[in-house]
Amino acid sequence: MKFWKIKTAIFLNYFVFAILLNSVGTVILQVQNNYGISQGEASVLEAFKDLSIAIVSFLLSSYIVRIGYRNAMLIALGFIATVCLIMPSTQSFGATKLLFAAVGSSFALIKMSVYSTIGLVTGSEKEHISLMSFIESFFMVGILTGYFLFSHFSDSSNPASTSWLNVYYVLGGISMIAFLLLLSTPLDESAAHAEKNEPLATEFARMFRLLASPLVLIFILCAFFYVLIEQSIMSWLPTYNNKVLMLPVALSIQMAGILAGATALGRFLAGILMKRLNWLFVLGICLLAAGALVLLAVPLANNAGSSSVTGWANAPIAAFIFPLIGLLLAPVYPAVNSVILSTLPKKSHGLMSGLIIIFSALGGTTGSIITGYIFQQYGGQNAFYFSLIPMGILLTCLVLFYRMQLKHQQQAS
Repeated sequence: MKFWKIKTAIFLNYFVFAILLNSVGTVILQVQNNYGISQGEASVLEAFKDLSIAIVSFLLSSYIVRIGYRNAMLIALGFIATVCLIMPSTQSFGATKLLFAAVGSSFALIKMSVYSTIGLVTGSEKEHISLMSFIESFFMVGILTGYFLFSHFSDSSNPASTSWLNVYYVLGGISMIAFLLLLSTPLDESAAHAEKNEPLATEFARMFRLLASPLVLIFILCAFFYVLIEQSIMSWLPTYNNKVLMLPVALSIQMAGILAGATALGRFLAGILMKRLNWLFVLGICLLAAGALVLLAVPLANNAGSSSVTGWANAPIAAFIFPLIGLLLAPVYPAVNSVILSTLPKKSHGLMSGLIIIFSALGGTTGSIITGYIFQQYGGQNAFYFSLIPMGILLTCLVLFYRMQLKHQQQAS
């Protein structure tokens, strides 16, 4: 209980940013209804979020220790609280773009600081892993909460209503609570500052040398294509529910929460399985099953929309089945991250974490934009069939990654 206050602050930080980051799919649906934005235009919201994460992570990963982890989190929380409280009065697509740019920039500071702070408030490897697991699980709880929070403020009887913007008053309030809690919580960062800081040019050179490694390059492809698949589905599922399955707006948002719940369960179960089974075997089975689920679930949308849907009880079966893909995709990302970090020396973990953040963000942007344009030009069903292509590429990359990892371990031993 020694660090309970700072741990509580970290959990609250991740909770509010989980809601904000993963509200993209909900907001994509709402801006189409409110501002007359096409699906292709709406897809750029993912880019504003993810490119901001990538750019800020790239520029500040070497300086975060000099800013101070606590200071960086305070800056991010104070900034995003202000932006959220202003957001309901803007009511424009331009302001929505700026909101997600602010969310992405702030989350980059939060994630780098949180990952670094965990090492300062834990005393053993097992305690570190335990706290990291709880934080990542709580992130999924935030995502799930966000779907129901946004749906509460949405007006299904009037899709053009901007009442959903009032949710940002709540999120701004939570951000301020997290800010005040952190402000009143001391954090001893001397252990981090005790390490010698290298010049920025030297740090960048180390990052590019790491990128030149074939093992790291194939890992980056794995991370890129996984997040491309995940975000293309997560960002467009509310729109798919509304435009293809013909669910009311609020219900479309709520039922997208099944994906978050399935993802959380998938990561929990995979953690148990991969203690006993080869990680490539588990991930290969998961990806093959995910592809089969797409082929099974998407055609079910042909039978949807024939009757009026009023709630969960009479929603079409497709609305329940397709989000279960989260159960199958969920194990991939934490597994490959764990493999690359455990394979590389500890001195490279900081830079590798920065590369994970950067290329994950780029993958998310690419997936959302491509899916948005396919959705607009060829319809929602074809947009989700598209996910089969990156699934095939990802499976191939995982096999190559596994072989390179074995070779790297043999050379090291």
